[in-house]
Amino acid sequence: MKNNHIRERDGANISLWQSAASKTEINGSGERYIYDVLIIGGGITGVSTALKLQKKGKKCLLIESHKLAFGTTGGTSAHLNTFLDATYPEIDSDFGKEASNLLGQAAKEMIEQVRKNIEEFEIDADFEYKDGYLFSQNEKESQQLGSILSSSIEAGIDVSEVSANGVSLPFERVLKFRRQAQFHPVNYILGLSKEFLRLGGDIIEDIFIESTEFKDDVHIAKSSSGTYRAKSLIWATHIPPGINILSLRNAPYRSYVLAVKLKNDDYPDCLAYDMQEPYHYFRSHIIDSERYLLIGGADHKTGHDDPEKAFSDLENYTRENFQLEEIRYRWSSQYYVPVDGLPYIGKFPGGDERSYVATGFNGNGMIFGSLSAQILTELIEGNETELSKLLSPSRIKPVSGFMDFLKENADVAYHLIADRFKTEIITSVSELKNDEGKIVEFEGEKLALYKDEEGKAIAVSPVCTHAGCIVNWNATEKSWDCPCHGGRFDVQGKVITGPPRKSLDQITLPS
Repeated sequence: MKNNHIRERDGANISLWQSAASKTEINGSGERYIYDVLIIGGGITGVSTALKLQKKGKKCLLIESHKLAFGTTGGTSAHLNTFLDATYPEIDSDFGKEASNLLGQAAKEMIEQVRKNIEEFEIDADFEYKDGYLFSQNEKESQQLGSILSSSIEAGIDVSEVSANGVSLPFERVLKFRRQAQFHPVNYILGLSKEFLRLGGDIIEDIFIESTEFKDDVHIAKSSSGTYRAKSLIWATHIPPGINILSLRNAPYRSYVLAVKLKNDDYPDCLAYDMQEPYHYFRSHIIDSERYLLIGGADHKTGHDDPEKAFSDLENYTRENFQLEEIRYRWSSQYYVPVDGLPYIGKFPGGDERSYVATGFNGNGMIFGSLSAQILTELIEGNETELSKLLSPSRIKPVSGFMDFLKENADVAYHLIADRFKTEIITSVSELKNDEGKIVEFEGEKLALYKDEEGKAIAVSPVCTHAGCIVNWNATEKSWDCPCHGGRFDVQGKVITGPPRKSLDQITLPS
């Protein structure tokens, strides 16, 4: 039966999951006393962690600034993999073979954990095991594939070289990773949230935490509508708010996805990935009895390249390689790339006592978001493991990570200065088309100016409230995106995505 309920997410484009998500009423009480744990962020990381802690007997409150699955979880392509964006040869080189083995085993366990949760809580989340194919298309990629094969086998991954890649695309060599999986991410976390509420947890949506402090051994989180207290605090929001070391160790990226119908019904019954830079990823999904090809790629740093061109490039690639009938959905989503390749999960470096964070998941958010629940629960219970030591946000970076650290922060410094000089001078707001946004200078003042579809002009300060960089217009998602640390704001200047805590200043235009 077709579900016409559309869930909110952090962009103007509608994802496949929004259109097909179950409608869930969140009725947590938000009773204001001292909780054991306050979790801020309602994606897969926050909801999975809240449920795991609640099952352990902790009294938890989860607060989401918008709606559950508003952010990356509502925009993922929902692959579950045992091979990671940081390849096993890279992990071997930077962290050692034991680290590869730990992460490979953890990835396998998380796929099983998602399956078990779906079965135990009877969630309609379309879980399916699939083979995953990674294929090369030139000599350089083929050499890399050989290294990935040997290192993956040493890491305990079920992989072998095969002679087909599962999709109608040319290739030189192919690796087949067995027992990968796919699922419906939004229905999954809505199902987890129902169980969390059943166990006595509380959820509050549409509450933006404006400040936190640690006083008298208690975390105090404040919003415009209330104050919330807990013994421990978890930031499940990608980058915690404010200026902190994790802002410097993670680079924000956007990835683009199309959900399309094909003329020839040649939908892959697998997960597949090429090795281009950025790479393309493929799979199918059935929604309301209709099968779609999901094809993603065209990734770039947030606020840097043209999002419309990214969609155009992805569409052209799809038309060149598949018999495209119709594009039904297109959307983009944000993720963070850690400088040394591995996520940061654990105690918040430089944060208050008993504060925790999970970020830097690269393109493996569904695996690492689930893994965060396990690690953070263990740490709050006082148990440190080899895996939590490996992924500690306070770890010392390897040399390769240090070089990326310098590169990314040089890029931030460049945009902090250079973008102030990239301003178009206008004499009238009529110079903007309807539904257009630009950074302009108007009557001597620098503005982030958007004119809506009816011709109403909305002006806000272009200076990001996080670190002072100049935002750029994202015409496809209708947002102002910061090229430095990935903060995003809607046309009214309201924060969509952290780490900014404050909205862009609104500016009154002369009548």
